[in-house]
Amino acid sequence: MTGIDNPRPRRATAGGRRGVSDDGAFQDGPDHGSSVAGDAEPDPVSVAQNIVYRQLTASAKSRLQLARKLAERNIPEDVAEAVLDRFQEARLINDAEFADMWVRSRSQSRKLAKGALRRELAEKGIDQETAAAALDQLTDADEEAAARQLVERKLRPGTDLQDQAARDKATRRLASMLARKGYQPSQAFRIVNEVLDSCAGADRGNP
Repeated sequence: MTGIDNPRPRRATAGGRRGVSDDGAFQDGPDHGSSVAGDAEPDPVSVAQNIVYRQLTASAKSRLQLARKLAERNIPEDVAEAVLDRFQEARLINDAEFADMWVRSRSQSRKLAKGALRRELAEKGIDQETAAAALDQLTDADEEAAARQLVERKLRPGTDLQDQAARDKATRRLASMLARKGYQPSQAFRIVNEVLDSCAGADRGNP
């Protein structure tokens, strides 16, 4: 690790307080505030570090997500960038690893297709090249298998698939659900019809 400061915020003292040099390094500098330690404001660098540590402890975050959180807390932009640079140098922030984790988690838990995952990654500030590399771990076969499992799970028990009106209604509902998960309409309808055909065939085979 490359020298991230102690995450606990420090109050400035009469002897000096922390600052950020032109090259982004953390260093001590003269204290131009009150000579009374209790009257000094918290060092923004330490405050920013604490915020980032807490955010990363709760869950993995992209750099943009952390930058937005620092902005919400009114951390000066130059301080925020310097702190985020140091965390990134220490590999505590890694957008490529975050993207890989996000794709694995959301494809498994939410059965999202690549289209939806790509949009989510973009919203979190992941660039197109990094997103594409993360999405490569999700194959077309994986994507379709997840969609089939979801359709089978969401097909309402007792649906009469021999009744055309009931089947059409189920098809529209299930295809719309897959579309919201990021599947293309033609792909969604094909997968739904294949699953319904399989279920209907199984129903006919039951005594």
